[in-house]
Amino acid sequence: MSFVVAIDGPAGAGKGTITKLVGQKLGLVNIDTGATFRCVALNMLQEHIDIQEEKRIQEMLDKINIEMHPDGKIYLNGEEVTHRIRENDVNDLVSPVSVLPVVRNKLLEVQRKIAEGKNVIMEGRDIGTVVFPDADVKIYLDATAEERARRRVMQNQEKGIECSYDEVLQGIKDRDKRDSTRKIAPLKKAEDAVYVDSTNLAIEQVVEKIIEIIKETTKKES
Repeated sequence: MSFVVAIDGPAGAGKGTITKLVGQKLGLVNIDTGATFRCVALNMLQEHIDIQEEKRIQEMLDKINIEMHPDGKIYLNGEEVTHRIRENDVNDLVSPVSVLPVVRNKLLEVQRKIAEGKNVIMEGRDIGTVVFPDADVKIYLDATAEERARRRVMQNQEKGIECSYDEVLQGIKDRDKRDSTRKIAPLKKAEDAVYVDSTNLAIEQVVEKIIEIIKETTKKES
């Protein structure tokens, strides 16, 4: 028996940071599903595989090895790629890659297997709608596009990645449109998810708000 907290939301809403902190405070295993798609996108870049080359993508997926370590580090085929998968070339490719049925089928299987028999918190675009539609707690974490762009620029600067605010903002708006209009597993709030707007909240406030939601939900179920 496992307990699943699903956190969905658009790019740059802070899902990764919040999920990690909530997981630490509540003793939940943090599974970054978005990172699995980023690993696939990076692997395609490394092997110069085009988005149209389904046969080559399938061959790559048959041998891909993605590891998530307790310290938060992510490994792709034995190489640490924790920061590499957050760079601009991967950002540009991950959305179109994530709608490919061959990729989604493979990673859906991987994500569910990782969560088996554990108390987990997972973040992504379709955790509460597709990956775990019966999740015990569902949260949709949001923020304005402008605020998400500001946060992303700050993150990139801390990592030494050069970018402009306008470029990042446009990229986020484009990503939102692609993610919400795609035919397969579009980004949307699950009907039974609790909506949390983090635009004007500090990280600590968002963490406490989500912990409160989780505790209230478990209280009702017990």
